[in-house]
Amino acid sequence: MEKVYAPQAIERRIYERWESHAWFAPSGRGAPYCIMIPPPNVTGTLHMGHAFQHTLMDALTRYERMRGRDALWQPGTDHAGIATQMVVERQLNAQGVKRTDLTREAFLERVWQWKEQSGGAISAQMRRLGDSVDWSRERFTMDPGLSRAVTEVFVRLHAEGLIYRGKRLVNWDPVLLTALSDLEVQAQEEDGQLWHVRYPLEGGAGELVVATTRPETILGDAAVAVHPQDPRYQEFIGKQVRVPLADRAVPIIADGYVDPAFGTGCLKVTPAHDFNDYDIGQRHHLALINIFTPRATLADTVPQRFRGLERFEARKRVLAELEAAGLIERVEKHRLVVPRGDRSGAVLEPYLTDQWYVKIASLAAPAIAAVEQGRTRFVPENWARTYFEWMRNIKDWCVSRQLWWGHRIPAWYDGDNNVYVGRDEAEVRAQHRIAAGVALRQDEDVLDTWFSSALWPFSTLGWPDRTAALERFYPGDVLVTGFDIIFFWVARMMMMGLKFMQDVPFREVYITGLIRDEHGEKMSKSKGNVIDPLDIADGISLEDLVAKRTTGLMQPQLAPAIERATRKQYPAGIAPHGTDALRFTFAALASPSRDISFDLARVGGYSKFCNKLWNAARFVTMTLGEGAPAVGVPAVGVPAVGVPAAGVPAAGAPVELSVADRWIRARFGRTLEAVENALADYRFDYAAGALYEFTWYDFCDWYLELAKPALQSEATSAAARRGTQRTLAQVLEALQRALHPLMPFITEEIWQRVAPLAGVAGESVMLQPYPAPADFPGDEQAERETTWIQAVVLGVRQIRGEMNIAPGKRIPVLLQDASSQDRALSERHRAWLERLAGLASIRVLDAGERAPPSAAAPVGTLTVLVPMAGLIDAGAEAERLGRLLAKTRDDLVKVQARLANDSFVRNAPSAVVSLERERAAELERTASGLSSQLERVRALL
Repeated sequence: MEKVYAPQAIERRIYERWESHAWFAPSGRGAPYCIMIPPPNVTGTLHMGHAFQHTLMDALTRYERMRGRDALWQPGTDHAGIATQMVVERQLNAQGVKRTDLTREAFLERVWQWKEQSGGAISAQMRRLGDSVDWSRERFTMDPGLSRAVTEVFVRLHAEGLIYRGKRLVNWDPVLLTALSDLEVQAQEEDGQLWHVRYPLEGGAGELVVATTRPETILGDAAVAVHPQDPRYQEFIGKQVRVPLADRAVPIIADGYVDPAFGTGCLKVTPAHDFNDYDIGQRHHLALINIFTPRATLADTVPQRFRGLERFEARKRVLAELEAAGLIERVEKHRLVVPRGDRSGAVLEPYLTDQWYVKIASLAAPAIAAVEQGRTRFVPENWARTYFEWMRNIKDWCVSRQLWWGHRIPAWYDGDNNVYVGRDEAEVRAQHRIAAGVALRQDEDVLDTWFSSALWPFSTLGWPDRTAALERFYPGDVLVTGFDIIFFWVARMMMMGLKFMQDVPFREVYITGLIRDEHGEKMSKSKGNVIDPLDIADGISLEDLVAKRTTGLMQPQLAPAIERATRKQYPAGIAPHGTDALRFTFAALASPSRDISFDLARVGGYSKFCNKLWNAARFVTMTLGEGAPAVGVPAVGVPAVGVPAAGVPAAGAPVELSVADRWIRARFGRTLEAVENALADYRFDYAAGALYEFTWYDFCDWYLELAKPALQSEATSAAARRGTQRTLAQVLEALQRALHPLMPFITEEIWQRVAPLAGVAGESVMLQPYPAPADFPGDEQAERETTWIQAVVLGVRQIRGEMNIAPGKRIPVLLQDASSQDRALSERHRAWLERLAGLASIRVLDAGERAPPSAAAPVGTLTVLVPMAGLIDAGAEAERLGRLLAKTRDDLVKVQARLANDSFVRNAPSAVVSLERERAAELERTASGLSSQLERVRALL
């Protein structure tokens, strides 16, 4: 093996080998296991959230594949209607071309070109992340087969009366010129104003004062409403007021929706431009006065002087005229919620327009029941409450979008505007007996992207045809996704799956947290804290990182600040860490938390873990002879070729397992049990933690050191040496299988070297069975004895550290208050104790025997003593410890003074204050330890 682990040298080569052998495809053997990938938008590249979820999905897929399941991880991408159209329109605009300068067909051709470019980038990223998806089944939501499924669903729902066309208020984006669903609206609280406007009473003296945040919509008022029990306005109900600037009379009505405590208690009702006002208008049969055009300029329904004005310019003109007429009583500052489009960022308008809707109540009821009955389970369970809350208050779904890119609505209109729905125009003509000479035009709108995404679990498997894949892999086992799309996607897949497959689309929904930066901030381009996951795996120079973060900003003025922050945070760029270190970091972070802070330093720590594993494997292969089955016994739990079964030594070669050999096997069995339980509960963090602890501490730090005497000492019997060789090979080989779902590349490379040493034949570690706890049974005696050895060694090491004794200096040790078992263990394991603790001698004190001045460390009822005489210069050590203690106390006083300063605690960032408090606690602990050490040293003077 190479001396240094270099992930860049192996990862691409290994993945190409896996893919070229089609090992990611279902084997056709075992019980089916299926995960549907949340299809990334074809508009861009995978971000940290994608990489996080892909790591978890790949880990589950590899794990179940190794457990004998017929595993399918279904890949694909989403056409992302609005987002993709925006990207391509920006590209055209940069060339001085508008979308409307092109025909629909020419524009769509440009979009398909972009799709090929962007989709290829996503596939390349997935390969670098090690995704073991079945590439032969890759799908795209605009593929012919999936498009056919979309049309089929629309036609069937329409035939059942569950899709209808109606004129209603929608969230209208005046930049993208399309309707948006409620879920595509970002409601942001912003600073605004509340204008109190006088409405003169019709036919007499007096007025009502109405408070509004949108004075430009006064021109569309159809009534003024008051609460029916508000005593201030009882006498006015049924009368009329004149709408300022519009010169028309509207009724004063009573409605329970009005909040008497808000503003003046009088509400202007604009049914065509406010969702709540629309409901009031429907109850009172008010006129719908649409004052806006699709681009949010004022329409011909307003007085001539306001027509054509942009809405915010119109607001200024309206306010100026109201002020001039003396109709503004007062103006107040006011915080209000402003709806913005999640793609364009534009302020949305409630807009009256014809749209297509899904009648949702009858679809939602079975989807609610399925979760209530446990047919689909949310993990963590608390997310089921979020699901229920939305589903039980669900409204009809507006599914039409005024775009060109997407699934065009399968509806046709004749010259009289009669609408016909069918799978194609020919079917429409045949069903409705429309002659060929009668012109039909297809609806210009496309379907909401989430409509096709809702069909993903079964459309990707061939529906509406009853394919073999559909029969085998529907429903899926688990959906891995974020909480932010429970409404967008999860709920809609549940409804459509139950409707068209008569079964839930997945048995479990594992909801992941949201990846944030190390400070807990959401990662976004505008914040300048986005990291490309592959830049962590492969590394990136500072200049390239700066360019990546500052190019294509929606707000270019942010670029200088982002560049400064990036140069400060990453002065040398980002070093390559390898994919496995990144994946293991994601697994270790995968807790049930809603927010997950990602710190690059943690990836560095797991990069060292990869190096530790590599070095351990290198030691084993160098010791046993790389590439040759030197041990002559099979690995545990896997088929061998030409060697005896597990647990049976080769003929004529007896094997003796030491306490350490038995201990590491037992510890590995317990680790496998912990991993099995953790993955069953989707606690990837627990699984990663268990494997890390075993690999780093049990195997590398302890077992390799315990194995060296057996391998290197001439006093070791041949049978004992073979036992340690066998254990080294078997445990290391099985460890690669255990780690493989989380760290696929390094484990493949090591397994190829170690498998022959363990007597294992096979083409890839990914095709081997996952190690079972039963193959590494517990051994309480070995675990108890090894724990005793570790405790004594750690006690001696603690004394070395506290007393500043050089690590290489061999020292005598006395054991005080030793039981008969302690005596026996100290004698039986003397060689290990002397080697691991660096002892010159070890002796058990007799009962009542007085110990010389010593440093002590308790080990249960036993006390480990290290006599100090001759080991240290007590005077010099006391002086050193005194200086160190004085400095520590000085530092502590300074920190405590800062924390006692109320101004500092109030004004400093909370994170800074927390760090200072942690530092104070650490300094207190250090001072206490130094004080104890100093007392022990002074006792020797």
